[in-house]
Amino acid sequence: MDHGVVRVLVIEDETRLADALAWGLRADGYAVDVTGNGAVGLEQAMTQPYDAVILDIMLPGLNGYRVCAELRRSGVDTPILMLTAKNGEHDEAEALDTGADDYLSKPFAWVVLTARLRALLRRAPSTRSPKIEVGELVIDPARRACHRAGQEIRLTAKEFTVLECLARQAGYVVSKTEILDRVWDGAYQGDSNVIEVYVSALRRKIDVPFGCRTIDTVRGVGYRLLADA
Repeated sequence: MDHGVVRVLVIEDETRLADALAWGLRADGYAVDVTGNGAVGLEQAMTQPYDAVILDIMLPGLNGYRVCAELRRSGVDTPILMLTAKNGEHDEAEALDTGADDYLSKPFAWVVLTARLRALLRRAPSTRSPKIEVGELVIDPARRACHRAGQEIRLTAKEFTVLECLARQAGYVVSKTEILDRVWDGAYQGDSNVIEVYVSALRRKIDVPFGCRTIDTVRGVGYRLLADA
């Protein structure tokens, strides 16, 4: 990896194992965050730029399969190494089917885990989503970064995800329903007008300072991202 410290998220509720993983990875020079809850881990992986995720299957909140599937459904392509509790072919198959890049059965040797992790990190640059360019606006999903005319635009996690949703279908109308489905989880029961709040915030950041109007409102339908209108 060539962009500084490598950040790894460990989602593991077995405290002794989680602590051992964190200690060993930090000793190897990685920056490590740890959580023992699936729902919390999902939120962290969705909103923070990790280089890899080590994910256990059996977790409170959400199990590892659901965490992995939701990350992939949301377009997060961070490499995932899933830890399976037993040598079951079904566990391993389901891990891969839900979007994991690799799996490791417990108990495992430390040297094997670190070798698998290094392999995932080597492959990551070519498998990550490419940058999305809409006129002078550049969205980088891998780094969760946004630039316009070479100037960095700082966005919150939700703002970035809304913008990415529009950018992936630039030139086409994206309905409010589709934005809700992609950016908020299925349990969201709030008002769809929340999207207007985030679109307004995006306009203040990506359009107003540059004298542009690139997010077009299509009344009664949704929004469309245009190239430097």
